[in-house]
Amino acid sequence: MFVNHVVVSVIVSSCTIALIFLIRKVFRSQLSARWQYNLWFLLLVALTPAFIPNSFFDFGNLFASGMNQRNEAGSSMLAAQAPVFENANWVQDLTLSVSRYTPDSFPTILASLWVVGMIVCASITLSAWLKIQQIKRSASVITNQEIIDIFEQCKKDVKISRHIVLAESKQVKSPMTFGVFTTYVVLPSHFDEWLSNREIKYIFLHELMHQKNHDIVTNYVTVVYQLLYWFHPLVWLAFREMRVDREIACDVAVLNLLDKRNYQEYGHTIIKFLDKESRVENVVLANQLNGSKKAVKKRIEKIASHKAESKLLQLKSTVIFSMMGVLVASQVLVGSALADDRSRYHFQHDRTIYEDLDNYFRGFEGSFVLYDLKADQYRIYNEAGSTQRVSPNSTYKIFLSLFGLEAGVISREDSLLKWDGIHYPYEQWNRDQDLFTAMRNSTNWYFKEMDKSISPDMTQAFLEQLNYGNSNTSGGIGEYWIESSLKISPVEQVQLLKAFYTNQFGFQEDNILTVKDSIRLSEKAGSILSGKTGTGTVNQKDVNGWFVGYVENEEGTYFFATNIQSEDDANGPAAAEITLSILKAKGLY
Repeated sequence: MFVNHVVVSVIVSSCTIALIFLIRKVFRSQLSARWQYNLWFLLLVALTPAFIPNSFFDFGNLFASGMNQRNEAGSSMLAAQAPVFENANWVQDLTLSVSRYTPDSFPTILASLWVVGMIVCASITLSAWLKIQQIKRSASVITNQEIIDIFEQCKKDVKISRHIVLAESKQVKSPMTFGVFTTYVVLPSHFDEWLSNREIKYIFLHELMHQKNHDIVTNYVTVVYQLLYWFHPLVWLAFREMRVDREIACDVAVLNLLDKRNYQEYGHTIIKFLDKESRVENVVLANQLNGSKKAVKKRIEKIASHKAESKLLQLKSTVIFSMMGVLVASQVLVGSALADDRSRYHFQHDRTIYEDLDNYFRGFEGSFVLYDLKADQYRIYNEAGSTQRVSPNSTYKIFLSLFGLEAGVISREDSLLKWDGIHYPYEQWNRDQDLFTAMRNSTNWYFKEMDKSISPDMTQAFLEQLNYGNSNTSGGIGEYWIESSLKISPVEQVQLLKAFYTNQFGFQEDNILTVKDSIRLSEKAGSILSGKTGTGTVNQKDVNGWFVGYVENEEGTYFFATNIQSEDDANGPAAAEITLSILKAKGLY
């Protein structure tokens, strides 16, 4: 689930990075240096949703979609072939296994790689932190009063009052600023021997401007995001550009404090460090005056062409940034909402009682939903599981039958379909079928044939009319409900059964009655049990078991849905046994 979460975030962040580069290129002359830099903060917004709890953004199980699977028929694909309660007049839970090209462990492998990458990047970051600690230990606080006076005057010019440690160290080749709680401005040792007082002032103004703009904190935040998105090359590229833009924004802020005739000297001061040390060590947790030759060249060009920023430029920059902000926020919210809507049902009902039924679900991840029609009351076990959408498998045949009847593909009197001639591993399937035998034997080919006979547009319209789960049929006709694209939650199963039972959607009464008759299972002590099992078998393992239906007796009608999940053994018969145990304990059947 978390892997899927990250995948969606990568898509959104990639689009955001592309947008930022496009905006910077198209509106280059309409954006001030500060606002060009501010655009990168929108990227931080786009990168954040992946690490918000799933209850806010749930991106569904994309890797388990039906796009990478296929059905297989034949004896080697035999799965759950035992009838449910052989001595009872029940439908049989027969199903075929689907194969996934993506191994079950794929999300785990991917997550493990991500963690390993994080550990490696964290080690590099730790190394940078140790380097800074080493610099702090080796640094000597500057005692030259003339230098201190220049520094204090620069603090006044930049309007900073807090204490900042001014030091020099043999460990640094370029001036740098670091430290959130105690800020250090550290210069190379003996800098005063080869820099003029005016050049020292430029350096101080630049470093202090980083402090004023909270660039130290921003740098730490980007380091964290780069660590989390170590696998994303566009994020590396974006943060590299962000660092250059930060230096340019800082340069422009300093230039705005200087007289125009000092611009050239300021640029020469930066070049001086480039000339003095051709290869400066990059300490990622610090803001450094120097950088790569390419970055310094870009800064020098900006300095050379610097002009005082007009109010009109500020206004244009604000408008462009605001529009970009709305665009990015919409992209993040819409993307998250769409993904969330497709993976989980948002359920709220005032008359809901949550129960502890752990004893019935030993060995499975499962949920149980019961709805009392007369009392209008839900009883739910496993709140989170009851709203999680999974493949309906054969339980979908209840509604597919209704669609076939409504579309005129079959009728109660004429529902016979010719066997397709393919030999299946179940003898019950290898013959002509009508709706009742097909439902009893859970004959896949019958319902696939019916599905093919209904136009895709009509099927989609039916699903949307019912609001059936995520209504996603992209898995292909005849396939989408079998561990594929169509997903539904236990709560929705119950709500749909109630709507079907009461004909809330206005289908033909005869068709509703026909489907009800086809799923009637058994009767005892005045109670009638109707329902359908379903099993999701992937790579020969039963991973998803369903039993949905309703009980009618003198007291009322009770709709239920049980779903169980496991690495194996989670099938319709197991779900049915759990359901009957619960119904018996509640005195309903």
